[in-house]
Amino acid sequence: MAEITAKMVKDLRECTGAGMMDCKKALSEAEGDMDTAIDILRTKGLAALAKKAGRATNEGVIGGTVSEDGRVGVLVEVNCETDFVARNADFKAFVSDIAAHVAESAPADVPALLGQAYTPRPEITVEQYLGETVGKLGENMGIARFERYELGSAAGAITVYIHGVGNIGVMVELAATESGADVLATVGKDLAMQIAAAAPIAVTRDEVPADVVEHELAIYKAQAAESGKPEEIQEKMATGRLQKYYKEVCLLEQSFVKDPDLSVEQYVARAGKDIAVARFARFVLGETAASAE
Repeated sequence: MAEITAKMVKDLRECTGAGMMDCKKALSEAEGDMDTAIDILRTKGLAALAKKAGRATNEGVIGGTVSEDGRVGVLVEVNCETDFVARNADFKAFVSDIAAHVAESAPADVPALLGQAYTPRPEITVEQYLGETVGKLGENMGIARFERYELGSAAGAITVYIHGVGNIGVMVELAATESGADVLATVGKDLAMQIAAAAPIAVTRDEVPADVVEHELAIYKAQAAESGKPEEIQEKMATGRLQKYYKEVCLLEQSFVKDPDLSVEQYVARAGKDIAVARFARFVLGETAASAE
């Protein structure tokens, strides 16, 4: 019997869009013959995936969920080919199902998620559930990414906010020791809407990656040099522009959208002295595909 290599499985999966385990089984049954393995997959009803594989998935929905106890939150992006399917009730239900599964099962990443037993139907994997949905809707689909927050033993709250029809999704984790659930819910929603609108990249300036700061500062120094002013003035100009950059990209330093006279930090402090923004995630539909191009 021919040896079934990882590359053979990968090639068959890319050719057909079928799951890894299905491809491996088909290759074993076909004794390594690729064409026969494809026929086997078609016979087993995986042709829907095979026909759709390789087509662009530029549409989709960002969905999310918060567990009933409020201690786990999930954002997930699922892509499809057309806006028509993205608005389909079955597609939206699939996105919600995947978010709920991630909340309960805590996969490490998307490949791990696809290989997990699907929680409501443990006889199939998440990847097989995806395949069923692809067959039902007639379009290629893919789970692009997810983010999962869990409070653990810490006190606080998690808020998930989906903007519009699902083009932007935000998740915010707050830490607090005294503020009640109603206050945290209000602050969480306000901050999620702020993040959706103003697109910060970090909570504080300490969290802005060093290479990003260096890059920005180099640009500002080059801009200052164009002024022809003395070096000490150029340095002050560059530093001043960097300070302005921090106010644009650091959540707590941004002007609060609902009251521009306040910074976000001032708004949070007024809401509750014990409240701190632990972290946030912001998904924009299709941005992972764009970054990969």
